[in-house]
Amino acid sequence: MGKIHSLRGTCLALAGTSLLAFTTPAFAQDAQSADEADSGEIIVTARRRNESLQDTPVALTAINAAMIEDKNAVNIGDLTGAAPNLLITNQNSGAAAANLSIRGLTYADIEKSQEPTVGVVVDGVFIGTSTGQFFDFFDIEQIEVLRGPQGTLFGRNTIGGVINIRRSRPTGEFGGKMEVSYGSFKTLATRAVLNVPIIEGSGLAAKFFYFHNDSDGWYRQGQTGERRGFSNNENFGASFSVEPAGSGFDALLTVEKQIQKFDPVVSSLTNSTELFCGFIPAAECNRNGTDDLYTVFGLPNVSNYSAPSVTLEMNYDLGGVKLTSVSGYRKSRENQTQDFDASSTDLYYVRRQQNYQQWSQELRAAGKLGDAFDYVAGVYYFKSSYNLTQHTRLFAFNPAIDPVDFDTNPQDVEGKTRSYAVFGDFNWAFADQFRLSFGGRYTSDRKSLTNAFGGVQIGQGSDSFKKFTPKVGLDWRPNDDTMFYASWSRGYRSGGFSPRAGSAASASIAYQPETVDSYEAGAKLDLFDRKLQLNLAGFVSKYKDLQQNNTLFCATCATQNETVTSNVGSATVKGLELDFTARPTEALRITGSLGLLDSSFKGFIVGGLSPVTGLVIPYDYSNNDLIYNPNMTASIAMDYTVPTSFGEIVANVGYRHIGRYDQQISIGGLTGNTTTGPLTVNGNDPRVRTDTQGLLDASLSTKFDLAGTEAKLTFYGRNLLDDRGMTHGFTVGGLWSFGTAREPRSYGATLGVKF
Repeated sequence: MGKIHSLRGTCLALAGTSLLAFTTPAFAQDAQSADEADSGEIIVTARRRNESLQDTPVALTAINAAMIEDKNAVNIGDLTGAAPNLLITNQNSGAAAANLSIRGLTYADIEKSQEPTVGVVVDGVFIGTSTGQFFDFFDIEQIEVLRGPQGTLFGRNTIGGVINIRRSRPTGEFGGKMEVSYGSFKTLATRAVLNVPIIEGSGLAAKFFYFHNDSDGWYRQGQTGERRGFSNNENFGASFSVEPAGSGFDALLTVEKQIQKFDPVVSSLTNSTELFCGFIPAAECNRNGTDDLYTVFGLPNVSNYSAPSVTLEMNYDLGGVKLTSVSGYRKSRENQTQDFDASSTDLYYVRRQQNYQQWSQELRAAGKLGDAFDYVAGVYYFKSSYNLTQHTRLFAFNPAIDPVDFDTNPQDVEGKTRSYAVFGDFNWAFADQFRLSFGGRYTSDRKSLTNAFGGVQIGQGSDSFKKFTPKVGLDWRPNDDTMFYASWSRGYRSGGFSPRAGSAASASIAYQPETVDSYEAGAKLDLFDRKLQLNLAGFVSKYKDLQQNNTLFCATCATQNETVTSNVGSATVKGLELDFTARPTEALRITGSLGLLDSSFKGFIVGGLSPVTGLVIPYDYSNNDLIYNPNMTASIAMDYTVPTSFGEIVANVGYRHIGRYDQQISIGGLTGNTTTGPLTVNGNDPRVRTDTQGLLDASLSTKFDLAGTEAKLTFYGRNLLDDRGMTHGFTVGGLWSFGTAREPRSYGATLGVKF
């Protein structure tokens, strides 16, 4: 019995702490004029201004509503491959959680004490955690993917980039759209949007929306053959707009709620070198990371997630200056059970209950000072708080016991964040054909965190972090169809405290901010009478003071070790990017993208446990690959439209190539002195490395008149080559390993109407 208690402590320290551990520019959108659509001009708001995509000196991809619908995109994960060096996967350890990587910069954790490196901004509001970022695609006006640090204009901690999502506004006219889809794995989706004028001619209008999606999942239970990985998602709400004629004022209020219930199933990747392999059936050990992932053995689990939110945007045009206010409130409640050991034996099962809320307020002014100078300047405030209670059922060998009843010493974490910022972004056309862009943001963050076990406080910490992040760029437009630009920008991600610290000393010591200096040069070209748009960019990013989780020996901890976040080493990421849109004929559009990355660590040395003595010795991870960092992403897609007597037929086919990438900094092998160190880590564990992906998607749509309304019937196929493999893999300190699988080949049909 004592041996089991000792094993329980070790597992809790290593496992519980670690676990807390389509294509480019669009050509038209509904909101654009017919002339803009005909010319191929796209209006974007990447710099908080309305300006042409080809005149914006930022590495940017814009995707509009028509392109999303034609490709039958379902959620934010379908953007992978839509922009160069963009990677998005689902993280099922948290509700609606996303792992986002742009240009090799990423954050792959669900803890709410740390912010993502890639910001998701919905209707002007920054989502402060990875939970809730896996966004549904319907009723979208336009999506803009901004690559590189965007902290000057888009809020906090956007050192990798921003995905800026704008939903449609109420039209002020009676109308709407509805659709229903059915496909593989008994996937059913129903979606509806209804626009109504509240008072005709008053500028007061409303939009109501409801989205539903449920699926049985694409996993099979090994013991019974039943489907696993079910999901049920609901999103509903209303938007109200007011725009009194001649007042220069408009406002948009959106009230909504997202509800999700799903089975956060994981697959076994445990092998013979790990402790848990000695407790589980042999058939559940030493499985591969491709086809085997789709058969699971774990116990039933379920996640319940509820997230209401309110957004209010107000604009007042005074003629020479436009004032904008964006207010956002969001809260969420999660209750999730999960069988992390992924086996039929009851070894490591948790219940995580947490609450989160955030409030943000942005005030800005935009205008011109003469014909040669324009600006955007403002202030920003962000506040968040969360609490987490995790009950762990470890080596109970009894699935009937709720973790809440088994674990009388649960982990409790409470955290708070408060942030203030002032920012400005300026353009000065100082000479004919030349423009200087410059600006910056001063940010002040204050964070606090309290750790406890069983109601007994382990430690707490509170600290402030301040940083000025500038940006400067120069662009040259020798003619109306050509622009060259170069820029330097600095990104910043706040410091904080370790939510998994087990000692008072570690809990009270803050890790410091990480920064990235990005140097970029590019060109935007309209060629052959604008039948070809070609955008090119090259960049070098210098990443300093990396924040990394480390499991360390702790003599004063009850479990003898703890996981803390600390600043380690640096990294350099270099890359090239290309995207294009070609219209060789009126009926045919070809789009494509290419992203190349070359990255490496430097001085990534942290303390680790000696395999011989169990004491802390130096581990050098500098030879490891950065995570979520494929060396190449590429895509090619074609749309062909054929007019018919009843409407039109649109055929779409697209292929995306995603190079292999690792999902966790881990140990794939060691060389050196195992007693005193240093030990050189020879790469990440190969089980957390996804294979090269080749994803082929196709759809065929017909648009026609149905009883006086515009109708559309689409047949689609996703991942037609049935390329199987991982989206996420994780190893847990020599104990066990698990992973999740990407969607296999699937088919379906969608019927929609618009009136």
